[in-house]
Amino acid sequence: MAKVATVGVVGRTNAGKSTLVNALVGEKVSIVSPVEQTTRNTVRGIVSEERGQLVLLDTPGLHKAEGELGRLLNRMARRSAAGVDVVCVVFDAGDEPRLEDVGWMQRVARERPEKVLFVLNKADRAPFYEQMFRDAWEEAVSSAEASASAETADKPDHQTISPVWVKCIASTPGGAKSVLDALFDFAEEGELLFDEDTVTDYPRRLAIADSIREKYLAKLHQELPHELGVVVKRIDESERGGRRTWQIAVEILVNRPSQKPIVIGRGAETVKYVRKCAEREVGELFGVKAEMELWVKVEPGWMKNKRLLAEMGYLGELV
Repeated sequence: MAKVATVGVVGRTNAGKSTLVNALVGEKVSIVSPVEQTTRNTVRGIVSEERGQLVLLDTPGLHKAEGELGRLLNRMARRSAAGVDVVCVVFDAGDEPRLEDVGWMQRVARERPEKVLFVLNKADRAPFYEQMFRDAWEEAVSSAEASASAETADKPDHQTISPVWVKCIASTPGGAKSVLDALFDFAEEGELLFDEDTVTDYPRRLAIADSIREKYLAKLHQELPHELGVVVKRIDESERGGRRTWQIAVEILVNRPSQKPIVIGRGAETVKYVRKCAEREVGELFGVKAEMELWVKVEPGWMKNKRLLAEMGYLGELV
């Protein structure tokens, strides 16, 4: 019987969660960018090997929410931490603990899940703030115990959670082995949840949209990343010369008319660059020839439009 576990990979935005999930899976299943709030959906990555199977839920990063979309992403992140076998909290330990890091520690200390892994990512950084994170955890535990009622504290099954701590460098080959080993130590015997050759069950429309948005984030950086929406409207499948071809119609949404020229670029340079890069990546990912049409559309207040949010997969089970 194989060892199996579902893992909620959580933490503040830009802590390296998606990089870690990709490293553990061994393939790119989640988009990566230095821009905060890159991951907007819960992406499921699947690790299958001789020890068994890990099902990893890469979640949106917890952050100071601004607007309806920001609050929605935070809610998705918190819910994704519930109902899993292991809670894996990723910290960017190349930086001092932030409010969001402490918030996850407080939640763990308060709710006391049975299996918790604290990952101190970016262990190659100097300085490396391991002790500050451990001190923050001790403070979170003390605060949780102080706020607990005497009745709860005196229950026989009451015990302080003791997370397993590991250090890793998720961005380097082999840098996540300590995390993989720790997660399999937590796993228990059971039936595989997915076929062994499956690395993700993320819907292809959302994967395509994520690829396009990642390319825009890389090109535009902080210019307008959180006001950019991507909707895959249609995928027409055909076969040409024995090769599968996908013709993909995509709408790029912006809030204001002034943002449209930025997304298109001078002489359509930006949109052409994004299309070319995304076509190549999607083609490699799905083993097809991808041909995309990108249309930039001004949609004021799209981040409050529940129909559009649902079409982008942001509502999920919350709708």
